[in-house]
Amino acid sequence: MTAATIATTRLRLGLAAIALGAFSVIASPAAARGPEGIADVAEKVIDAVVNISTSQTVEAKGGGSNTMPQLPPGSPFEEFFDDFFKNRRGPGAGKGGERGDNTPPRKTNSLGSGFIIDTSGVVVTNNHVIADADEINVILNDGTKIKAELVGVDKKTDLAVLKFKPTKPLVAVKFGDSDKLRLGDWVVAIGNPFSLGGTVTAGIVSAKNRDISSGPYDSYIQTDAAINRGNSGGPLFNLEGDVIGVNTLIISPSGGSIGIGFAVPSKTVVGVVDQLRQFGELRRGWLGVRIQSVTDEIAESLSIKPARGALVAGVDDKGPAKPAGIEPGDVVVKFDGKDIKDPKDLSRVVADTAVGKEVDVVIIRKGQEETKKVTLGRLQDPEKVQAAVKTDEPAPEKPVTQKALGLDLATLSKDLRTRYKIKDSVKGVVVTSVDANSDAAEKRLSAGDVIVEVAQEAVSSGADVQKRIETLKKDGKKSVLLLVSNGEGELRFVALSVQ
Repeated sequence: MTAATIATTRLRLGLAAIALGAFSVIASPAAARGPEGIADVAEKVIDAVVNISTSQTVEAKGGGSNTMPQLPPGSPFEEFFDDFFKNRRGPGAGKGGERGDNTPPRKTNSLGSGFIIDTSGVVVTNNHVIADADEINVILNDGTKIKAELVGVDKKTDLAVLKFKPTKPLVAVKFGDSDKLRLGDWVVAIGNPFSLGGTVTAGIVSAKNRDISSGPYDSYIQTDAAINRGNSGGPLFNLEGDVIGVNTLIISPSGGSIGIGFAVPSKTVVGVVDQLRQFGELRRGWLGVRIQSVTDEIAESLSIKPARGALVAGVDDKGPAKPAGIEPGDVVVKFDGKDIKDPKDLSRVVADTAVGKEVDVVIIRKGQEETKKVTLGRLQDPEKVQAAVKTDEPAPEKPVTQKALGLDLATLSKDLRTRYKIKDSVKGVVVTSVDANSDAAEKRLSAGDVIVEVAQEAVSSGADVQKRIETLKKDGKKSVLLLVSNGEGELRFVALSVQ
């Protein structure tokens, strides 16, 4: 490098330093360090935040120093370690370097976070922090370790409530109103990241009502406050020192914070915690319907503008919706006074409604709004809601195969039921073939599907299907709404173009 080049470089660096210096003079000191009051919040609530220590006895696999580390598939070290452990032999080693069956079980430990909500010793944390634990301990901010008992868990929202007997007066925190949060509001997270207890981080609310498809009731607060492994179950505070969320998830390719963390909002937490403390379990409301999204095509077919609500695809025969008169094809647009924009909205509001409460459900049926009164039942099996099937027997008809909408259609017969494994309770017109270049193929219709209704009218033959389609074309409709069942009787709506 020549002297001239060095001088030029030094000059540029000097100008850069001057520019940065000028910027630092102009910048507001308050903006540089964040809002006032974070230290006050931390000092006020720090003693209510606890570490959660758990231990679990697990069966050893391979045991001892001969256990091959768990590596990601395709790792460059995978082949090396594979060869190393297969060729290594140690005391008690079996084939491939693994130890025999005499390796004793071992204990594993994990750490998370939680917070005290009642000075009697009630703690809130995440379910995944204490899941499958043989022993749970609460570690206070001063290091005191106390054994805790599990009060109850809710896997759907990943929340748990613990109880321990305090040995001295405790500090408790209260819940704030997460609905009042605004984008850009400052929040403070306190927890036990990487076993570093009492860690305080701050950031803003990046998004609200975030659905990341982790569960049926997703409605997370997204924040850029640093949240890492071990923060799970810890509180997210507003600047008044109220808990407005429980830190639960992060998105990170490395396992460390990249500024995308998620907290269960306090509005959800309060309801879950109250039920866990009262009953030891969740008692969620149940409507007894299977629902799907209202696409633009479906909305056009049902004369709904704009597209909104939750489309009822099936009704449980034993559910509360059945006696209330709710039917497949109805679109729920309001439940108990709350607007329903999509199926997630309906799932959340039904679950949060008290069992046994009578509510008004506003539906759209054939373009007209109707109000149904429903007395909610209790959700017994949240994993799967069984769809109801129709039992009206169609008039016997000679099997006929016809084409419509790129589909080969046939009247159901005993042979076709056997071929496609269709239950006797499923009625309609069976699809025997699908044109690969048709809209039906794009919407994933396949042989063995059964068309139950066309434009909300029952069909029992290919001729019925063709007749309904011709009528819709004459009425100027661009698409037709089909109610389709699989062989098990599970229903869904599909909109196909008639052009």
